[in-house]
Amino acid sequence: MSNRPKTIVITGVSSGVGRATAEALLQRGYRVFGSVRRPADAKELQQALGPQFTPLLFDVTDPAAIATAVALVQAELAGAPLTALINNAGVAFGGPLLYQPIEVVRQHFEVNVVGLVQVTQAFLPLLGARPNFTGTTGRFINIGSVSGQVAAPFVGAYVGSKHALEGLSASWRRELQLFGVDVILIGLGVTRTPIWDKGIDLEAYRDTPYYGPAQRFVQYVQKTIREGLTPEYVAQRLVGILETPRPRVRYAIVPDLLRAWVVPRLLPARWLDWLLGRSIGLLPRRQEQR
Repeated sequence: MSNRPKTIVITGVSSGVGRATAEALLQRGYRVFGSVRRPADAKELQQALGPQFTPLLFDVTDPAAIATAVALVQAELAGAPLTALINNAGVAFGGPLLYQPIEVVRQHFEVNVVGLVQVTQAFLPLLGARPNFTGTTGRFINIGSVSGQVAAPFVGAYVGSKHALEGLSASWRRELQLFGVDVILIGLGVTRTPIWDKGIDLEAYRDTPYYGPAQRFVQYVQKTIREGLTPEYVAQRLVGILETPRPRVRYAIVPDLLRAWVVPRLLPARWLDWLLGRSIGLLPRRQEQR
């Protein structure tokens, strides 16, 4: 029996859930490859995480850089299969869809959807999705969002990309039965990560009718982030899911499961529209006065 450690590739490890997951897996003896976009981040992580971690320098929208990373991992595996891929990289930029620049909308789908597909296609042969593979097949985990099923206003492009990921993950899971490669989707709730710090800038919408409601939405998001999951907690859950022999197809990892996940999906959609609209000022005046 080989003593080679299990090997994981994680995208987006410079901070947040990606970094915490890399650290948790390294502590359990895994060999971890993690993608970053900046050489400075690669250098810092290599020094901080030690010899069992290898940074991969690529953007998920760059096919040539992805191919280089796959070749590096394949060489390091030396014929052994890849244990798992965790698709964690993503972007989120707030704004009303009526006014959000189309290039920003497109960026969400290029990174969160097309980039994720591109990376997964490139690594799938190392997970065992190839003819005549005889080893132990791996699995991949897509980090989705509670927003994939419970949509909030002012993050429509992000919501759309995560909704797309719900469908992609299900179709892929059914297709990849042919090779025995499993697909798991994580519906992640609010987490204390830098993604929203970078993504909520309302100055461009100051002169639109949405500026007031959007400000109230941001205040709500900031409050929920303070009460959100820690990256370390999410990382421990991901490790547990990776090590589960027969995992579920989808996990909701949400701080307040009842309020943020169960109830919104049970309420009639129009009721939820009204409740959200009333709470942040999105209802027409005639409805607000009822």
